[in-house]
Amino acid sequence: MARRKIAKRADDYAQWYQDVIAEGQMAEHSMVRGCMIIKPWGFGIWERIQREMDDRIKATGHENAYFPLFVPKSLFDKEAEHVEGFAPECAVVTHGGDKELEEPLFVRPTSEAIICTTYGKWVESWRDLPIMINQWANVVRWEMRPRLFLRTMEFLWQEGHTAHETHDEAKAEVQTMLDVYAECAENVLAVPVVKGVKSESERFPGAENTYTIEAMMQDGRALQAGTSHDLGQVFSKAYGIEFQGRDGTMQHAWSTSWGVSTRLVGALIMTHGDDAGIVVPPKLAPIQLVIIPIYKGDEQAAEIKPDVEAMMTSLRAAGVRVKADLREYLRPGPKFFEWEKKGVPLRVEYGMRDKEAGNVVLKRRDTGEKQIIPMAELASVAAPLLVTIQNDMLERARARRDANTHVLDDYADFKSRVGDGGFFHMRWCGASACETKVKEDTKATIRCLPHASEPDPGPCAICGEAAEGVRAIFARAY
Repeated sequence: MARRKIAKRADDYAQWYQDVIAEGQMAEHSMVRGCMIIKPWGFGIWERIQREMDDRIKATGHENAYFPLFVPKSLFDKEAEHVEGFAPECAVVTHGGDKELEEPLFVRPTSEAIICTTYGKWVESWRDLPIMINQWANVVRWEMRPRLFLRTMEFLWQEGHTAHETHDEAKAEVQTMLDVYAECAENVLAVPVVKGVKSESERFPGAENTYTIEAMMQDGRALQAGTSHDLGQVFSKAYGIEFQGRDGTMQHAWSTSWGVSTRLVGALIMTHGDDAGIVVPPKLAPIQLVIIPIYKGDEQAAEIKPDVEAMMTSLRAAGVRVKADLREYLRPGPKFFEWEKKGVPLRVEYGMRDKEAGNVVLKRRDTGEKQIIPMAELASVAAPLLVTIQNDMLERARARRDANTHVLDDYADFKSRVGDGGFFHMRWCGASACETKVKEDTKATIRCLPHASEPDPGPCAICGEAAEGVRAIFARAY
């Protein structure tokens, strides 16, 4: 397999991103504009994300279920703000076979309408609450500027939907899931995030509040990596989630929704990739260590292969996901390049000279560091080294984010610097006019009002009026 060239990040970041996906054999565009084919390596990474996230979702008391892909238009139309927010992105089915449908069906852009309607049938009393359900599904949004993993017309995700007796319970649920997302992003994807609340203009359509985790990519742009929505009683009233309360009165439930998607794969690529390809955190790597045996002819193969099998047995016993690349039609060099582009965390090289010395060559993908170790110690070295790599990747990403995070009070200074990327903490008076001006002047948006910040009163950086709350994070985003 010939080694192809990947664009350098410094020269063309957008092309680099596309090249990394192609050369890492992760995904490709399909024959339908805006839809992608996820290849086994890319899907393997998504499966690992899904498994890690699913375990955390279930640990917080949620169950998985499945709801239909098609949503009757009459259901979708019941919540006006929701309809207005999603209408430009909706795909609509008007015909079934050769007959026009009596009622158009929306291909779900999200499932609040059909799930809340179903909950309305399930709930009669406060004893039926809470309902805490998650589904893993695909959704369709008519994306005009698709980009693999980041924005595609059809994408994979999980969407959680809950209904509660009180608003306090719903608000606690929203924060619980935001914390789950942040913990998974940092400890599994090794992507540091900022937790915060969205401005009114950036809220999920129909939500009372939207909370977010925001990550910074290597080019300094923000990526919304997950959201959790306090829906208040808006959807319950629109779709009839009504119950008899403890006092005997009829009440509407308080609902939430929350989700992450295959966009997380894009976040992983743009946080950790280098000029040679993707770098996969060990917790997400479908293969954590690949062994490349080096030999010539059947005689050497007969000596090398039993050792490779022994290494694989010991590594698997130590909990390492391992593969030996035994393809006879490829020389070692092309194998090195292929697994490097796929971002496998560790590589072992083992040939006749290594056998004679009783050693293997072990190489880290993230740093390129090589070490020679006794073959008998491979498993005991590799397993903890994977933990080290995972932690090192997070710390490097966090250090890069922090180095590109700025506190500014001068709007002119902000305008001159935002094009270079970064998170900019600025006072904001809360007026939508100031938010709009920033977007028109710089293409930057308010990513969130961060939870971790304390109020910092002073003049708004945009208009000079009083700003009483926390500083907002402004950035250009994907």
